[in-house]
Amino acid sequence: MKVSCGPNSVPVLIWTLAASLVLCSGQAATENNKKCLLLFESLSERKVLSRLEPLTGINFTTVDKNYTYVFQLCGDADGVKGAGVIQKKTGVKDPTIVGRYNSTKAYGGSDWVMLIYENGEGYDSHCSNVGRRAIVMISCDRKADKAQLTMIEEDLVRKECYYLFELDSSKLCPVVLSHISTGTIIIIIGICLLAAYLIGGFLYQRLVVGAKGMEQFPNIAFWQEFGNLTADGCDFVCRSRPREEVPTYRGGATEPLDEEEQEERDDHLLPM
Repeated sequence: MKVSCGPNSVPVLIWTLAASLVLCSGQAATENNKKCLLLFESLSERKVLSRLEPLTGINFTTVDKNYTYVFQLCGDADGVKGAGVIQKKTGVKDPTIVGRYNSTKAYGGSDWVMLIYENGEGYDSHCSNVGRRAIVMISCDRKADKAQLTMIEEDLVRKECYYLFELDSSKLCPVVLSHISTGTIIIIIGICLLAAYLIGGFLYQRLVVGAKGMEQFPNIAFWQEFGNLTADGCDFVCRSRPREEVPTYRGGATEPLDEEEQEERDDHLLPM
């Protein structure tokens, strides 16, 4: 059978491969989470575990005093079979299993998950020789691009002793949906239309009409007239002009007097 690969079949093949990769990756992540065996199987706890899929297959390490702790989500921590959390002491070869992922509990809120691994190795002389238990609080931190594990405390006082860890990660944060108001949408559309009008008109005037300088502006005659009319309206409404003052008296004639009249008017100034 001969298969022909024409130019139209290449995009179809690419999209098929991409979809296959996405499905395979999603299936692999789901299979990793299924390794966590819940003590009491429930749909709600499975949903909580599904939120942690981006963190599967990664060893998270922290150091506290003389101990090193390794945590892995639904996987073998540091390669130790069945161990979700292990404790390694300096100078000691064999690690201690703090919690197993085949005994898991998972609780969660909007931006946090509490993961509990139980049935770890039993204590030697305290906590009534019960098995160890690891509690990992996984919280949302949008600034934490790389998740960091922190040892908080080891409680040896209660009947059910535990190791408490904290893990901050941005991958647990819920998606923030941006809400744009109707007015904002209208403004954005108006700006886009105005930009398209100016750019398209400029290119048309320059490339088709062959305009130069200010003539490249689309419909420049209309906008100039519009600007003039706007300026006239603003001048009429907003600008105040000084009023003409009404004269309170009339001044005398400014024509020069004749010499005879000037002499007659000055006669009364002469001494008698």
